[in-house]
Amino acid sequence: MIRFTNASLEYARGTVALHDVNLFIARREFVFLTGPSGAGKSTLLKCIYMDERPDSGEVKVGATSSLTATRTDVAKLRRKTGIVFQDFRLLEDRTVEQNVAFALEVIGAPRNTIAGKVSRVLTQVGLASKTTALPRELSGGEQQRVAIARALVNDPFVLIADEPTGNLDDRATRGIFQLLRDISASGTAVVMATHNLDLVRRSDYRTIELTHGEIVFDSASIAAPTGVALLDDDAGMTEAVL
Repeated sequence: MIRFTNASLEYARGTVALHDVNLFIARREFVFLTGPSGAGKSTLLKCIYMDERPDSGEVKVGATSSLTATRTDVAKLRRKTGIVFQDFRLLEDRTVEQNVAFALEVIGAPRNTIAGKVSRVLTQVGLASKTTALPRELSGGEQQRVAIARALVNDPFVLIADEPTGNLDDRATRGIFQLLRDISASGTAVVMATHNLDLVRRSDYRTIELTHGEIVFDSASIAAPTGVALLDDDAGMTEAVL
């Protein structure tokens, strides 16, 4: 579903963001992305929703290729990609339900469908009783759940989470992690960048480590070194996304 092929990207003054990255992520996978600050984690995530494109090589998400995607293609891709950040990015003057509804309003969703979709995802993230609350009335964990609900409301095939627990305490972190696990189990791929190595060690999900823009460890290469099954799955997932 998501494939990086010899993808490299440099920023100004020759700073290497990604170097010759080869990677495949299948539908329903939960993947941890780890590495020190500046390792290229956020850049890799941006390449998935094509906020960045490699200088060489290719990133392909479903049928959308970084080599050929038009602005319209990228807009369509982002409608099916959920994105969650460390700092929540909620609209402070809007209620919980208004924040989630906004994600549907900006893409022109039929107005008669919005309320039902918002109610569904708020129930999914455990906030059905908080619909009229403002962000400042919520805990950090609850605010992140609103952000996740907003990311889910368009039924994405992949959820990108960039340090989603970075501003949360241990209890809230566990709750958000369990929610992301449930989302993955329901059929949405989850790619989560994190510095929380305790969280990584306590789970058996695939872990990819970046250093200086290069993949230095991928637990999937230990479990499936030939990659044959992944290649077969890639063809099927591309067709499914279409």
